[in-house]
Amino acid sequence: MVPFFAFGFDGLAGMLPLGTPVSQAVTLGLATFVQEDIPTVTAAVLAAAGRLSWATAFAGCFLGIWSGDALLYLAARGLGRSVLNLAWVQRRAPAESIAQSERWFAERGSWLLAGSRFVPGTRLPTYLAAGFLRLPFGRFLWVTGTAVALWTGGLFLLAWSFGPRLAGWLKDGSRGIAIAGISVAGAYLAIRWIGKTRATSRRRNTQGASGTVHAMGCDTTARLVQQFRTLSGRWTRWEFWPAWLFYAPVALYYVWLSIKYRSFTLPSAANPGITTGGLVGESKIETLRDLFQTSPEYTAEAWLVEANTAADRWNQFQAIIDSNGLTYPLILKPDLGQRGLGVKVVRNPAQAKTCLDENSFAMVVQRYIPGPNEVGVFYYRFPGGPKGHLFAITEKRFPILTGDGIHTLEELIQCDDRARWMATRYLQRFANRRNEVLPVGETLRLVEAGNHAQGCIFEDGGRFATPELAERIDSISKKLSGFYIGRYDLRFSSEDDLRAGRNFSILELNGASAEATSIYDARNSVWTAYRTLFRQWKLVFAIGDANRRRGAIPTPISDLIRIWRNASRLFASYPAAD
Repeated sequence: MVPFFAFGFDGLAGMLPLGTPVSQAVTLGLATFVQEDIPTVTAAVLAAAGRLSWATAFAGCFLGIWSGDALLYLAARGLGRSVLNLAWVQRRAPAESIAQSERWFAERGSWLLAGSRFVPGTRLPTYLAAGFLRLPFGRFLWVTGTAVALWTGGLFLLAWSFGPRLAGWLKDGSRGIAIAGISVAGAYLAIRWIGKTRATSRRRNTQGASGTVHAMGCDTTARLVQQFRTLSGRWTRWEFWPAWLFYAPVALYYVWLSIKYRSFTLPSAANPGITTGGLVGESKIETLRDLFQTSPEYTAEAWLVEANTAADRWNQFQAIIDSNGLTYPLILKPDLGQRGLGVKVVRNPAQAKTCLDENSFAMVVQRYIPGPNEVGVFYYRFPGGPKGHLFAITEKRFPILTGDGIHTLEELIQCDDRARWMATRYLQRFANRRNEVLPVGETLRLVEAGNHAQGCIFEDGGRFATPELAERIDSISKKLSGFYIGRYDLRFSSEDDLRAGRNFSILELNGASAEATSIYDARNSVWTAYRTLFRQWKLVFAIGDANRRRGAIPTPISDLIRIWRNASRLFASYPAAD
């Protein structure tokens, strides 16, 4: 730490110029060239105290840190070729080895860059390596810019919460954090080496294109290794990142769009015919009823059970079955829901009664559509436009576990390359069967709800996109009052029929907050996913703006927060989905 920071917060405040915000931001940016975290925390505390504007503080710190990162990269890239031409370097690092390292860094270096921002002590060597190994400059700027925005925003939030104490904690704790990170990495490498030398069995089959998860032999040591790899490896597979991490850049983009369109809740006007436009708190039964009234031949019929007492709910459920001639299995799911929460397949009266007895929230009863195929079709149309468009199609695969007569359900899940990433979800769903040994050849479908969060496998379904399907979805959508953008979940039996726009059933229609879930195809990079989500939210805001000009009123933010809080409390009470 240089003496500059010995002045503390008041010292830095005194050194900031009294002139324009630009000069203050430049001063902060230059300060980050010396040390990053303390100036950032200091600027945030000064902003919280009203001695500096938030915009100036954030812009100065963000641009200073980002520029410093870029300068390190450029210096390493500029000097790299000169270093390689040295004779002693050529003797120790052949050109072929350097080329291999460059290819490896081009493929995987983005993860190192992003991770190094959050592990003290690793930034300098990683950034120098990125320049030396000639990672594309555009990608370097994109990755580090995103990481710096998250890092700086996080420090601002902590500084706002804890004030000057945070600076002391950072100064005293950074060395310990770095040591801890090195220790974790060492432990991972050690366990990986032990696993390679002691594991006594290997995979007998691999996951097939149909989404089947096959049995795999594994001893105790191998299972421990797999569990550790799963815990650490989730951070290298973006589709399994925690929601708070993955959606951080999307949230920043949402804020930017809110500023651009001068409304934080403008997406609620994208679908005036749906509560909050489909952002949160919309009723599934209302949308399904509208669909059944306008396009009954393409909609899985549904009814609502909303009685207060368990006895009344059962009686209402029985009346629905009797009056409509329904047979098991049936779908029971919350009327207010998201991400497949609480979806149940009831196969007999006993299961239905248990579900209705244990849950008091309003539930939708829906005919079970066996499929067996399911897709998500994301659609949009601008108000007044003559024709809608298919933005994306997601092909959904339901993983099936195949037993070997030796290993338990938990062992098979933990030792499978795909299923282990969703082990927590699967084992919660089959809590009573985790120690069950599946007989040889017996299969178990791991998920019924076609939702990625529940363990369904998503792939890009662009192969189903045809003019006939687009025309059919457009025709269905135009019959719905006030619907312009969202995702249909469809089940069908014949791929040819789906391409022809016939013989499918709509399970749900989700509005403004729905995703183009094809992003979760494992073949996509995280950057591809973000580009798609950014395009999607840009469309949502643009359609909301067009509806606003036609008289639609966005949901007030106070109402949106209230609806979100009520929905969140309700979601927490839902049972594990099937």
